[in-house]
Amino acid sequence: IAWARTELLNVCMNAKHHKEKPGPEDKLHEQCRPWRKNACCSTNTSQEAHKDVSYLYRFNWNHCGEMAPACKRHFIQDTCLYECSPNLGPWIQQVDQSWRKERVLNVPLCKEDCEQWWEDCRTSYTCKSNWHKGWNWTSGFNKCAVGAACQPFHFYFPTPTVLCNEIWTHSYKVSNYSRGSGRCIQMWFDPAQGNPNEEVARFYAAA
Repeated sequence: IAWARTELLNVCMNAKHHKEKPGPEDKLHEQCRPWRKNACCSTNTSQEAHKDVSYLYRFNWNHCGEMAPACKRHFIQDTCLYECSPNLGPWIQQVDQSWRKERVLNVPLCKEDCEQWWEDCRTSYTCKSNWHKGWNWTSGFNKCAVGAACQPFHFYFPTPTVLCNEIWTHSYKVSNYSRGSGRCIQMWFDPAQGNPNEEVARFYAAA
């Protein structure tokens, strides 16, 4: 592992709100707290990650009525992973977007994390399957475009795989591996046991 591409380890992507380098952030908010020992997000970013229409991206989770709290917590956790994790280096790609220079592509999300996300969102509604594009932003936050009908999540995301792979344009690629395998990225983890994603990043950096 020593010769693994070390530039892929312990890095922050060059995106809208990320710090230049990861480091400790004692006061990270609620669901972002697992990353306190080593984070790419600031305390302020972690607080905004929990708001409905935050200044991070002006994104409105409740675009088809109130999103169920059980569902929303997965989106908050997804935001915390994206903003705070220093372990996504093997999947960082250059992009030519006005708001960021890098993104992640095909992060191998542990299958249970994806399945639970899908399960908890079954009672919520949305109007599209790719949330990166096709919104009406004229009000300053995203609204459903004309003709995009609000439907239960499973209408646009018939399986957990469709949800996790499609919603952010293949930022994730659901893994066949399970949590604790050391082969997939956990969106949810208990920091008391350390950060399991460090080992995962090492494995894929060397692969």
